[in-house]
Amino acid sequence: MMKRYLIACYMMALAGALCLGCTSDTDEVTDENGDTSGEVITEPSGDDLVENATFSTVVGIVYSGTTASVTNAASGVTVSQSGANVVITSTIEGVEYVLSGTTTAGSLKIYSDYKFKLNFNGVDITSTSGPAINIQSHKRVFAVLTEGTVNKLTDSSSYPTSTEDQKGCLFSEGQLIFSGSGSLTVSGKYKHAVCSDDYILIRPGVQLTVAAAATDGIHTNEAILIEGGTVQVTSTDEGINCDEGAVVINDGTVTVTTKAASAKGIKGYGNVTINGGTINVTAKGGDSSEGIESKSVLTINGGTVEVTAYDDCINAASGIVITGGSVYCYSSNNDGIDSNGPLTISGGLIVSSGTTSPEEGIDCDQNTFKITGGTLVGFGGATSTPTSSASTQRSLIYGDSGTSNQYFSVVSSTGETVLVCKIPRTYSQMTLLFSSPSLTAGTSYTIYSGGTVSGGTDFHGLYTAGTYTAGTQLSTFTSSSVVTQVGNVSTGGGGQPGWR
Repeated sequence: MMKRYLIACYMMALAGALCLGCTSDTDEVTDENGDTSGEVITEPSGDDLVENATFSTVVGIVYSGTTASVTNAASGVTVSQSGANVVITSTIEGVEYVLSGTTTAGSLKIYSDYKFKLNFNGVDITSTSGPAINIQSHKRVFAVLTEGTVNKLTDSSSYPTSTEDQKGCLFSEGQLIFSGSGSLTVSGKYKHAVCSDDYILIRPGVQLTVAAAATDGIHTNEAILIEGGTVQVTSTDEGINCDEGAVVINDGTVTVTTKAASAKGIKGYGNVTINGGTINVTAKGGDSSEGIESKSVLTINGGTVEVTAYDDCINAASGIVITGGSVYCYSSNNDGIDSNGPLTISGGLIVSSGTTSPEEGIDCDQNTFKITGGTLVGFGGATSTPTSSASTQRSLIYGDSGTSNQYFSVVSSTGETVLVCKIPRTYSQMTLLFSSPSLTAGTSYTIYSGGTVSGGTDFHGLYTAGTYTAGTQLSTFTSSSVVTQVGNVSTGGGGQPGWR
């Protein structure tokens, strides 16, 4: 089933095919069989905007303790209930359900043949038997958070047996589209907190908090698109997870904390694309707990992306593309950035820290590592080597020991400071990769340790502007090659001729 938001997850990321800028709202994707039927959608369509729909029938559902009252039920809207457990079956178009009040033992289930509006107008539902809200409809659900309201949903820790899907606290068979400027807090005690078997769209202004989730915080089958708003997720397993399609973040503030040993903060089985916003991911678990993972291609075009993880901070199966933005990665037990396919960097400000050898600050195995722009510094026990024949921007690979929070700098023979950064942790053997437009051909440079910095901007230890006073001279080099190696370096994959 090909939905509009299903983003093809077959990208065979050959070096020449990684131009995924996503600057338009539709990009054509070709899978390994040459099929171009899949669309990469980075913006909602008109059908996804609640303001383009009309809802002339308004049904009020007011919860109070262990009871609920339903008002204005129209012909074609059938209501049944047991206490505060309300079941609605609708066979008519244009229905808006307004939810308010508080229940400590209630729920809402809706069957509908048509799209509808679910207005959260100051409601607090705690279910003692299954999901708080269960939408048994394959149509669009416009979940509107009324301005100024506080809304809460909590499910039970165990669910009764059912032949119907009931995958989380707020579950929908169809598309789930959040809008409005109120707040919604969801606690998933049984499985997922927020779940759609189709796609989820989060629009600007929305304040969505997953306070807890037994498994995934936000889970979909086909796609997740975040246009803005504030999204905070605390989960045991995956924070934001798309099982079949892709994850696209265009704007907003997204904060994810995961706890399980194998959990991923943000995971897409298709492409993961970040075009803007502020994204902060913490993967607290043990082995295999990663920050952001794509089972296809991961692209960062803008925004601020900060990831700390036990395992890899950023990982992709088919390739990684960074064209802009500010990216920080700190892995406590593996690579900072890990691409299992080609890695292309053409812009952005990147600080990536991996652990000791054989782990790397930046790793792309035996694949093409292409640098044509941006400023990046990677720390680790080793590093992948940029591919000289593919790169147009020069790089330095330096090997030595390193002390946590000690300044490391590169100064040109004309006195220009091209790099000042703090070493993020202590390494008995450190391999540092640095690339910048300021590294120019045939220029002599001196490498210093220590010294002082005043002024400027500090992005996780990487300084831009400001004034640097040199410390102890370590070495000198001349940038006579696209990639210059100085000291006792340890290089892993990357730069191999097999990927051309």
